[in-house]
Amino acid sequence: MIHRKICVITGTRAEYGILYWTIKELKNSQNIDLQIIATGTHLSPEFGLTYKEIEEDGFFINKKIEIVLSSDTPIGISKSMGLGLISFAEAFDDLKPDIILILGDRYEMLAAASAAMVSRIPIAHCHGGEATEGVIDEAIRHSITKMSHIHFAATNIYRDKIIQLGEQPQNVFNVGGLGVENTQRLSLLKREELENSINFKLGRYNILVTFHPVTLDAQSSGVQIEALLLALNEFPELNIIFTMPNSDTDSRIIISRINDFVSKNPSKRTLYSSLGKLRYLSALQFMDFVIGNSSSGLAEVPSFKIPTINIGDRQKGRLKSTSVIDCAPQFDSIKAAIKKAMSSEFKKLANSTINPYGDGMASKKIVDILSKINIEDILKKRFYDIKMDHNSSINNTTKEVII
Repeated sequence: MIHRKICVITGTRAEYGILYWTIKELKNSQNIDLQIIATGTHLSPEFGLTYKEIEEDGFFINKKIEIVLSSDTPIGISKSMGLGLISFAEAFDDLKPDIILILGDRYEMLAAASAAMVSRIPIAHCHGGEATEGVIDEAIRHSITKMSHIHFAATNIYRDKIIQLGEQPQNVFNVGGLGVENTQRLSLLKREELENSINFKLGRYNILVTFHPVTLDAQSSGVQIEALLLALNEFPELNIIFTMPNSDTDSRIIISRINDFVSKNPSKRTLYSSLGKLRYLSALQFMDFVIGNSSSGLAEVPSFKIPTINIGDRQKGRLKSTSVIDCAPQFDSIKAAIKKAMSSEFKKLANSTINPYGDGMASKKIVDILSKINIEDILKKRFYDIKMDHNSSINNTTKEVII
């Protein structure tokens, strides 16, 4: 039986929530030694020191790598990436994992993948092939794909895009979206339990807001969050739960604006640095809709049969269910989207939506593959060339070209 050391790297509370069941399955596997590296905002007091949630869940963190600087400027983020590259190289030299497992498209994961590539450690990447055209994450995700050796895609469409980037089809697996699994397997809090846990009373109408920085838009994050808050102010009947943005460029501008907005009506508005996966998903049961620009609104929220208002281009290009309303990051557009989400017609449509991201069993598939896949010579990557005619598809016409 193959025995492997699998090192999971997590840098944010949202990412850890998505990876939770995979980490749990890895821990329970008899032929896998689980290693965990916590980095990024997990170690930041400003963002809630969420590494403690990992430990409270019963997992041992092998390395804590601090890379988040006090600055959220482009220079500060770049310096964090540099610090991460140095620190991950040292951690890998100490832990000597057989495979590292990373998720998504954040700058912390780009640093981790770069260090692993140079250290000649195979990289398994979750949620490649997707698109977020409004942020630098788009380029980061595809860069990580090209550095990775094993790919876990959320849909067949995304699997095809990974292959289109030249990755070997036998190493690209459609396992479904990891976030869906939480909606299937977690035992969620009841309404009163949730209210007591977050110290906030829900009302007749409740919404959850997550708005992250927009790193490629001409219009600044400050202008966009101001438009969102002005639109929300038009609906005084709403009880609003805000969650903190990612630690990207201009995140502090968003936090400052939200804090000011919440302080003007604290009985109807509240902000949390981190709800954690259990409270976040428990809250979705009682929301009328969610609004913002988080991928969760596309990947997880449809499972709760409620509307998602997706603002701007941050998630542009992602596969979306019929329960998603796209709108521009402008006051009038956001206000119109809120009215639509609150309408009985659209609520009925959302109630019948089907989540396009799988059956909620991704973690078992991932662990099974990581346990068995042949990694001998996997570091020697060969480009998989696609030749297509008018009557063929990516899956039946791809041919390897050796020059």
